[in-house]
Amino acid sequence: MTPRRRLGVVVGALGASAAVSLATPFGGLSAVGHYALATAVFAAVLWVTEALPLPVTALCVPVLLTTYGVFPTLGRALDGFADPVVFLLLTGFVLAAALSKHGIDRRIAYRIVLRVGTSPRRLVLAVMVATAGLSMVISNTATTAMMVPVAVGVTAATTDDSPGAGPGAVGPEAGDPPEGPTNVETAALLGTAYAASIGGVGTVIGTPPNAIVVAQLSATLGYEISFLDWLVVGLPVVVVTLPAAWYLLAVRLYPPREASVGGAREHARAALDALGPLDPVGRRVAAIVAAVAALWLLGGADEAIAPLLSPRVRTTLFGGPGASVFGVGHEGLLDFVVVGLAAIPALFLAGGVEWDDAAGIDWGTLVLLGGGLSLADALASTDAVAWLADAALSPLVDVPVVLLVFAVVLGTVVASELASNTAMAAILAPLLIGAGPRYADALGTTGEGASVLLAVTGAVAASFGFALPVATPPNAIAYGTGRVDRARMLRAGSVLDVVAAVLVTATLLALFAVVWPVVG
Repeated sequence: MTPRRRLGVVVGALGASAAVSLATPFGGLSAVGHYALATAVFAAVLWVTEALPLPVTALCVPVLLTTYGVFPTLGRALDGFADPVVFLLLTGFVLAAALSKHGIDRRIAYRIVLRVGTSPRRLVLAVMVATAGLSMVISNTATTAMMVPVAVGVTAATTDDSPGAGPGAVGPEAGDPPEGPTNVETAALLGTAYAASIGGVGTVIGTPPNAIVVAQLSATLGYEISFLDWLVVGLPVVVVTLPAAWYLLAVRLYPPREASVGGAREHARAALDALGPLDPVGRRVAAIVAAVAALWLLGGADEAIAPLLSPRVRTTLFGGPGASVFGVGHEGLLDFVVVGLAAIPALFLAGGVEWDDAAGIDWGTLVLLGGGLSLADALASTDAVAWLADAALSPLVDVPVVLLVFAVVLGTVVASELASNTAMAAILAPLLIGAGPRYADALGTTGEGASVLLAVTGAVAASFGFALPVATPPNAIAYGTGRVDRARMLRAGSVLDVVAAVLVTATLLALFAVVWPVVG
């Protein structure tokens, strides 16, 4: 273990010890509450410093919660690892493996480049749109890893192969060394990383913070958010934020010179030809993925469809305590986790994936998600959440609602620059849910509505860290190409952090005021 990692473990242990030993001055925090808080301090420090691999720290959480007696049994402490949302993310990973195995994701990307990329700026836009769209289904890490070679290939094929840009650019100038990246390359690589993070907020399976908040709202408040419900909030955020990121990169900071993109389009066409036509197995995979998406949307439209059905059929499809066609009530066949899990054996039966394909998915993220949910459960089931809400958010009680939401967004974005977005969501979700009722009047809604708004806001903001290579895996992948230096990422990302915070605040407040009362 390196000295930096040893220091992180020591600081985490000291922080947990301090949380325990200073419990009395903490103002009435119960014994289990301060032990839950001690576990949170330990996990937060290790997650931020990465003293241990993130999933390993997640495995420490149930051990500490059981040792401290926050939960009476290890089985209870491990409940978060068996949360349905963990299996929803597993579904997303398997779907992504199937799409990647048959080249469906790359076919989509190259076709978008051919249709949209008619100029250097539109070429950057095409890469970003393809990345954001794929990131709604595939993990942002996997999407970026797949799209970065696409971005490098199509931008290298443009005729603008000299570094520099037009007037007003903040990027490399004409006198820079010729081996430096062109503005179109810089904009495309940064755009790929940023679009992957932005696209991930569009669906509940797009990124783990979304799933964490959905699970926590269900466990804490009994409030269910369907796939369609999240799409109603997440998709507008993508639609608003993605063009702003493109404008910042391709128009303001790194505007490419006007040049022919014929070479780039030829590169995309050649790549499509190399992939060849989709074989029968690939078509079956595409059909299954399309069917899953349709059923997820259908399952979220229960209020519109259920009244048209008989009671037994309604219970069978959408769940409930009444009798189903099988004679007893159950979860409902259109529950999005049930649909997702059913898709996995369907893909295997169709020959779309083999176990070797599934074995390579990101199991570490699933473990991290489980540990985060266990920690969030511990904080929510004790008085630790109430204490944290008083300590952290009470100064914001009297501020205007816009400033309140903006503070939550910007604070989460800044924190996400230094820590895993999954870890941040696990720490913040119970805090924001617990703090919601005290801001109900300011937000003009019920206590439950305020909790939902703040928690969803935190989840969206947790995915927006654009300034540092360590902020998100997409940033790290783009930086790792060696074609984007830290200064350029910091310059563009710092501005985009602030712009995104403003846009997310305005968009979410508008959606929760106008749209959410209808669909939520």
